[in-house]
Amino acid sequence: MDYFKSKLFLKYILSYLFILLIPLVIMTVFIYENAVETLRTEIESSRLAQLSQTKVTIDGRMKELSDIASRISYDDRLSSYRVNNTRTSPEAIRALDQYKATSSMIDEIHLYFHNDKRIYSSKGLTDFEVFADNFSFASWDKPSLYRDLNEVKHPTVRPADLVTRTGGVQDRKLAFLIPITPNSLNPHATVMYFIKEAEITNLIDSILGNYQGLTFVLDAEGQVLAANRQGDTLSEEASQTLFKETAPGIHEQTLDGKEHSIVSVQSESNGWTYMTVMPSSQFFSSVIDVRSVMIMISALVLLIGAVIALVLARMQYRPISSLVEFASSRYPETQNNGKHSYRNELERIRSALQDYSSRMDIQEPFARNHYLSTLIKVGNTEHLSPELTQLFDLNLNKHSLFVMVVSWNEAKPSNMDHRSRIIHRLARFELPELEATGYGVELTQLDQFAIIINFDTVEALDELAQVKQITEQIRSMLINTFAITPMIGTGGCYHHLHELNQSYIEACSAFDLLVPGEFGSVALFADLSKTPSHSFWIPNHVQLKLTQSLKQGNYEIASQMIRSSVDSLTTSKLPALLVRCISFDLLNTILKTATELGEHHMLQRIAPGMVFSSSLKELESVLLSLASQVCTEVEQDSKQEEQSLIDRIIEYIDTHFTDHNLSLDTISCEFEISPSHVSRSFKDKTGINFVQYIWQKRLDRMIHQLKTTDTPLKDLIQEVGYLDTPNFIRKFKKETGLTPGQYRKQHRSTNNDEESGSAS
Repeated sequence: MDYFKSKLFLKYILSYLFILLIPLVIMTVFIYENAVETLRTEIESSRLAQLSQTKVTIDGRMKELSDIASRISYDDRLSSYRVNNTRTSPEAIRALDQYKATSSMIDEIHLYFHNDKRIYSSKGLTDFEVFADNFSFASWDKPSLYRDLNEVKHPTVRPADLVTRTGGVQDRKLAFLIPITPNSLNPHATVMYFIKEAEITNLIDSILGNYQGLTFVLDAEGQVLAANRQGDTLSEEASQTLFKETAPGIHEQTLDGKEHSIVSVQSESNGWTYMTVMPSSQFFSSVIDVRSVMIMISALVLLIGAVIALVLARMQYRPISSLVEFASSRYPETQNNGKHSYRNELERIRSALQDYSSRMDIQEPFARNHYLSTLIKVGNTEHLSPELTQLFDLNLNKHSLFVMVVSWNEAKPSNMDHRSRIIHRLARFELPELEATGYGVELTQLDQFAIIINFDTVEALDELAQVKQITEQIRSMLINTFAITPMIGTGGCYHHLHELNQSYIEACSAFDLLVPGEFGSVALFADLSKTPSHSFWIPNHVQLKLTQSLKQGNYEIASQMIRSSVDSLTTSKLPALLVRCISFDLLNTILKTATELGEHHMLQRIAPGMVFSSSLKELESVLLSLASQVCTEVEQDSKQEEQSLIDRIIEYIDTHFTDHNLSLDTISCEFEISPSHVSRSFKDKTGINFVQYIWQKRLDRMIHQLKTTDTPLKDLIQEVGYLDTPNFIRKFKKETGLTPGQYRKQHRSTNNDEESGSAS
């Protein structure tokens, strides 16, 4: 195949070239910035984690200082009386020294009692005036110091300040003031710690490691408590912007005309903010080698991109060309004057899929109903594809299953729409409080409907009680939602799909016991099995189930009932005469059922010796043979009736196909069978579905009329049963390749040519 003749194939090549080559060119341009961004993210994330660790460490150290102050407040050695007593004051001084030794952050610890003229430290007693002269703060004068020591009510940290000691020694320190007793409205003293700024910045540096930039510790009001600038500086304006507007997290900000990466975390305990400010330029210097390697790789990829695009386009187009061939073979495309009506292959495939989907949408409900109907009537699920349960959205994996047979007086033609709404509602429904899911199944009879119930047992109920509640809820739903009063027969519970036919037979047996026309009544097969009877007679529910299985031609269940009954008689140890009499129950049941089915000759097939002189095992064989004959004849009669029914339906369609109201519903009402059964049986017998058959009849009539009459097209379309003229024209063109007008014109020309040839 010459792919290059296809415009779609050429579009694929161009698309792959665009997809592969253009992004690579863009990637080459921005690879450097992307690498930088990745490196920046890694560094910032690492820095954020390190700052979080710093926060935890410093918060822990500050809490230690608060704990020390708390212990001081309750230490008898440091009471006002003992500190001021000349005999015990040395012991108080030693106590302060001991507290100082417990934390490496403490440069000095002081204890001051309010309105006292002295202040105490780990080095001894000092007059306040001497102390204030000895420690000269750059921004904390003596009156302010005195006032703060006497009036502070809450723990307070003063930002790092330049402290000048006697002798000219200078250092930057923070002052941490804690009133004692802690949490008291009227503290009597203050503990003051001096902390070297270097202690905090060194601790931060030990955690952060090597980096370029500035580090700040801010209090809750945004004041700088400690800073490590590493030789860098920020203007006053940049500092104010940084400290007032930066929230915790990772940010990018321009400071003093340069891009900076800002990483900060905030303490939940004291509101402090830990921040690093790093120039963004340091990230770019780390990726120079990466840039060169990426440019080389990009150039190589660009070189082979065109080849890859060609290969991929061919691989992508090959299955499309196969799909086009398949679509053309199954759904021949319409042509107009020798030209394709589709712009490209994808439109051809889309058209075929739409056609296929529309046909599937019509047939899926009937196929689903056929699957479920087979499930309850046959029981053996081995020949049913498990994929169908997924296709039809069926979930039958819960613990228990049973079948219900429902009937209501809503089968008249005037009520078909109402019936359709009920069936649609029952197609699938949930009963959450009872852990149950229901699936509706249309039966052959128009006035009957089956429901498969799948449920998990509820803890508060036994299985039978739950079945009764489910039955009652469905009955109430039909009454309250659709204003109909149903008759319901409910089968027994089973735990495997292949046993559903057992429950269906039981449901039909229970349903048959209801009084005809007595709507609103409910019968449970489980209740029938509890009917009191002599243990040595064949139970009523077994006879009912045997009768129903024979009526439906289900030899599998009929044989089970016969064998189980004979086995029970064999092990009963009853007198032989009584056993023989009891066994006649089974024989009578079979013969009576055969007579009801019109099989009057069944009695003639029984020789007296077969009944009166046979053993139980031989009698069992006779009964099984009779049951097999009944089931076989029922099945044959059913097939003959169905064939006769389909013949009558086809005859009816052939007569009424021009009626625009003709549909599955009208057919089902006319012949009193369900629409699902009509659809399934019609397709089995004719090979095409109901809609296709009617369309073909109308198409044939239309073609004949176009060739032989001059009747206007609109009138012809209505005559063949269509009210939607544009839709008919579209379908006609899809089938023939021509519109009805073009078809008439073309075939009239052909006929004229033939007549002229004959005349000459």
